[in-house]
Amino acid sequence: MLADFGADVIRIEPPPGVDPNDAMFAAKRMGGDFQNLNRNKRGLALNLKLPEARAVLHKLVETADVVLENWRPNVKERLGVDYETLRAINPRIILASISGFGQDGPYAWRPGFDQVIQGMGGLMSVTGFPETGPTRAGIAVSDSSTGLYTALGILTALLEREVSGQGQWVHASLLHAQIAMMDFQAARYLVEGQVATQEGNDHPTSAPMGMFRAADGFLNIGVSGEGQWKDFCTAIGREDWLQRPEFRLNADRVRNRSEINASVQALFGSNTIQHWVLLLNKANIPSGPVYTVPQVFEDEQVRHLRVVEEVHTRDGESLRLISQPVVLERTPAGIAAAAPSIGEHSDEILEEAGYDRAQIAQLREIGAI
Repeated sequence: MLADFGADVIRIEPPPGVDPNDAMFAAKRMGGDFQNLNRNKRGLALNLKLPEARAVLHKLVETADVVLENWRPNVKERLGVDYETLRAINPRIILASISGFGQDGPYAWRPGFDQVIQGMGGLMSVTGFPETGPTRAGIAVSDSSTGLYTALGILTALLEREVSGQGQWVHASLLHAQIAMMDFQAARYLVEGQVATQEGNDHPTSAPMGMFRAADGFLNIGVSGEGQWKDFCTAIGREDWLQRPEFRLNADRVRNRSEINASVQALFGSNTIQHWVLLLNKANIPSGPVYTVPQVFEDEQVRHLRVVEEVHTRDGESLRLISQPVVLERTPAGIAAAAPSIGEHSDEILEEAGYDRAQIAQLREIGAI
């Protein structure tokens, strides 16, 4: 995110042969996931197990604004990337740390993995259908949300630094972020004592709200509150439902969800997705088709929003990536470069930091870069 908005972001990783998982990651380097997450960054290869490489990192910290790491908590101390060490070099530095379970506590030493955190953060318990058991979400909710929360923390720390002149340590965990993403499902329990369960494609507190099958596929609708319920019944020509006591209030409709869903489904199967989506949106009832991933990018509004942006690799290959969803009118984000190869910009970055060619050659010879 920060790189897309113009920050000079340097991705630091070990030189080839240092990480035992090199082969696995190398195979995925030109894949969509790596390219999408690492565009617009420069690449520096540093073997931080060597003191000479750590000295290079500390040299860069002298003029850096932010250092971001996502090791387990004890690793940063071992490698000299802990906050107190960095602060002694540059009092204005902001260290951002992402971990699975937090920087201390009984689970701090554990490795974090998105699906494990989805389970421990409650998401899997409310995803899927009652008969299927706990189900993972189809995207990395824990990973992505923690990144977003951390970016917000970094920006807040940068803004506060303008007042205090001091940096600070910003840290976020996948577990805490996942629980925060539970939002109303977690709040219902904490405030009202209601334990959320799996509701399939239905909304837990409103009806009818969920997915239905039209004659040619699936669509979602959202009817929330009595005003929308009246507009919905009028739009579909079923004003008689307004007179049925079992459908009178939202609480009644939730209690009789099976009956109302069956009635809506019987009606929706008689016409197309396009018919119902246009009809309901004209009546201010939220509604939309359920797309496959390819269909998402064929949608006219998605195209209008320029969700997809093209970038070229250093070999001239064209890649289509996801643009930034936040629009700044005066200083918009942009994708200027594909993800770097390992150490692609090492010489360039070190020269900017004041190293001459002989020093860079020496660092390369000892395996520090």
